[in-house]
Parts: sequence; C-alpha cells; structure tokens
Amino acid sequence: MTGIQEKIEAAVSEAAKVIVGKEDRIRLILVAMLCGGHVLLDDLPGSGKTTLVKVLARILDLKFARVQFTPDLLPSDVVGVSVFDQKSGDFRLRMGPVMTNIFLADEINRAIPRTQSALLEAMEELQVTIDGESRQIEKPFFLMATQNPVESESTFRLPAAQLDRFLFRMSLGYLSKDDEVKMLKTVGDDIPYDSLARILGEGEILDMQKEIAAVSIDEKVLDYIVSIIDATRRSDMLTLPASPRGSRSLFRAGKALAAARGRDFVTPGDIQDLVPYTLPHRVALSGQARLENKTTASVIEELMLEVPVPADERVLIGADR
Repeated sequence: MTGIQEKIEAAVSEAAKVIVGKEDRIRLILVAMLCGGHVLLDDLPGSGKTTLVKVLARILDLKFARVQFTPDLLPSDVVGVSVFDQKSGDFRLRMGPVMTNIFLADEINRAIPRTQSALLEAMEELQVTIDGESRQIEKPFFLMATQNPVESESTFRLPAAQLDRFLFRMSLGYLSKDDEVKMLKTVGDDIPYDSLARILGEGEILDMQKEIAAVSIDEKVLDYIVSIIDATRRSDMLTLPASPRGSRSLFRAGKALAAARGRDFVTPGDIQDLVPYTLPHRVALSGQARLENKTTASVIEELMLEVPVPADERVLIGADR
C-alpha cells in the first residue's frame, strides 16, 4: 500500500501550497473520498472551506460544482428537473449540478429541509430521481457540505438522517500565528489555482478505491469496532446511539486510513484516530448529559475509555500505527 500512501502524500503536499497548516485535515478528507464517504465542515466564514474544495478538484483533476444553499433553493435546483421543449413538444431532463465528481454544498443549513433531503439519495445510492426516472452519478463522487456553526438566523438544522450520511464531521479551525503569516505570504494577493499540479486522475482514484477495498481487517478489530458502537447503545448519556451505518463507516474509513499510512491491514489505532470524526455527529445527548454540560464528543471519548483495546501483534513487532 506504499503506492497509495505516496500518492496521498503528494496530493497533500500540493494542496498545502494553498491551504497552509491543515495537512492533517486534507489527508482525512482524501481518506473520506477514497472510501466513498462525504464530509461536513463546521467552520466560520473565511476559514478556507470553499478554497479547499476547489484546490482538491484541481489537483485531483475532477469535475467540480458548487451550489450556495439559500432558503429559496429548491430540490430541482440541485438534482435537476424536467423541462418542456417547445420545438420537440416533449419534456427533457435537465440534470442538476450534483451530477459531478466533487460537489460543494456551501452553507447547507441555510436551505429548507426539503432541499437538504434532495441530497440523501445522491449521498447514499449515487443516483438522483427526477419525475420517477433515476440517473446514476458518475464515479468517483464526493460531497462536501459546509455550515456556519454560529449562524442561527435563516438556518435549518440538519436532520439526524442527513448527518448520519456524512462519514466525517470536522472543522478546519483557525491558523496558528506563524501559519497565518505564511498564508499571507503565499496567497495574500491571489490564490494560484492555475499553478497547482494535477496529482491524480479519475482512473487512478477508482483504482485506489479498489485497492483500499482489499485491505484486511482482523476479527479482533472488527469486534473492537462493534464494541465501540455497542457502548453508545448502552450509555444513559445518549438518547440516540450510533446506527449500523456508524460501524460500517468506521470499517470503510479504517481501510482507507490504513492504506494512507502504507499498510494493508487495519489496526485498533486507526479506529481510535477515526472515532472523533466519525461518531459524535451520529448520536444525540440525553437530558442528563445536557445537565452535566457534556458534548457528544466528550461522551464518545469517555465511552472509548471503557472499551478494551485488542492487542495487534503486527504493530507490536514494529509496524506503524
């Protein structure tokens, strides 16, 4: 899997020419893309969310579409619509912007729930249905959504079913002082998208996805994943525990992260590193947890301490985590 690791690191290095100081987040986003997942970014305006997606589309040489979600946006504005052709006298399908490789749903929580739900089929089944006719979305398909966590006016909370379809939820966060100075020197005047090299192509990404699917997961690691999920179902701090989609998400992301680290097997450490991005947005706090000022992230962290970690002999003899 060293080939996959080298390609991912090359993509991270190229993206870092514009997105300064966020190599770990870029790597995780690439991991999500390579296992067919989607990412939700919670960040303040101006933190580089849109720039990051445009940079990824450039270095991965993939088709890209961006839609600014607003309260008046309709589902047909995203997935497409049948329009009447006066010349032919027939209706024809006009496909929406979601029919692309990388789709950015900017400020997704500004759209009404009906429009938000229009993405559910695309995220899970890689298809859209317009007037009863289904159309497949070309692979690879990666959806990144952004939302402003401090904005409350004219926003609509994402429903649990929508959140559950995001593999990762994360934040880019602010830059350190040194990184922000470096950012100003690099992209203060302009963002040099045209100078970025194309690192991967559509065919290479599809081949990498097939290789990642072949990464092995030991029975002990599978049991570890399920034990973590089961802990959320037994906790009195949660009213909504993680669903089977949560365990499947850890399974898929674990394979991709292992490959990104140059291994053909998943370790418990891979799973531990992924849990903070994979599970907190899939669960809901109980009233008791809210009284104790807990967050879903802190509850998941406490539950992780209760789940026994299996030993992995391959790591103990010197393999990287």
